[in-house]
Amino acid sequence: MWRSCLRLRDGGRRLLNRPRSGLTASEGLGPKPPTPIRAYVPPAERKRFYQNVSISQGEGGFEINLDHRKLRTPQGKLFTVPSEALAIAVATEWDSQQDTIKMYTMHLTTLCNTSLDNPTQRDKDQLIRAAVKFLDTDTVCYRVEEPETLVELQRNEWDPVISWAERRYGVEIGSSTSITGPSIPARTREVLVSHLASYNMWALQGIEFVVTQLKSLVLTLGLMDLHLTVEQAVLLSRLEEEYQIQKWGNIEWAHDYELQELRARTAAGTLFVHLCSESMAIKHKLLQGSRQPSA
Repeated sequence: MWRSCLRLRDGGRRLLNRPRSGLTASEGLGPKPPTPIRAYVPPAERKRFYQNVSISQGEGGFEINLDHRKLRTPQGKLFTVPSEALAIAVATEWDSQQDTIKMYTMHLTTLCNTSLDNPTQRDKDQLIRAAVKFLDTDTVCYRVEEPETLVELQRNEWDPVISWAERRYGVEIGSSTSITGPSIPARTREVLVSHLASYNMWALQGIEFVVTQLKSLVLTLGLMDLHLTVEQAVLLSRLEEEYQIQKWGNIEWAHDYELQELRARTAAGTLFVHLCSESMAIKHKLLQGSRQPSA
């Protein structure tokens, strides 16, 4: 992956050259007709129809080019991202596809599509409220009463994360064994809403994505603040499941696949948030600098 990123910077068009034989560019990148409701089938894979991936800068940001064609979203919008780093990461996803395009492995592309198309038509406030609502059912706040070994495991592993979040944001979160979950004070919600409001819309899409994967706002905040690694956050979100696996065993391939998939989605969402937040912060600083009066 890093080799691909470096190759993107070679040359004016930042081409990722990987020759393909027997491929054409006859498939469109525009919107597709709606798919009728049907029983679940594995995601379809399209034949790779391009040879080279490059990025270019346009008026609205950075664009992805598949050969000489501009990438577009499912709704037909021009695929444009706010930072060069994010564009490189997305281009690397497309370049890493082999003979077939496996969209279900391209999490950054999917998050960009969601940010550009906003299929649920939610505004910034709705995204923030959706993330904060996870506090009511946050994984690390729900505790069991037995067996004692699991009670102790949850206390030893989850309590330090909750304590960190309470200190970091100056709030009270707590935990509970009640089926209704912990009673989260109104002030805690207000503080976290205010904190999330400091992120832009793109970053918020990524935050909600990670919260949904981990079923935890607390763990997601730990990731965003670099207090936790992806591996730590994923294992903490699966603490009870891992405990049961250690006790009763597991279906080897299924457990491994599920764990790797969760790590991949969580890592992609976290990277997406940081790349989007960083690009907006840099733009803000540049704008501030341009407004400074000359000496």
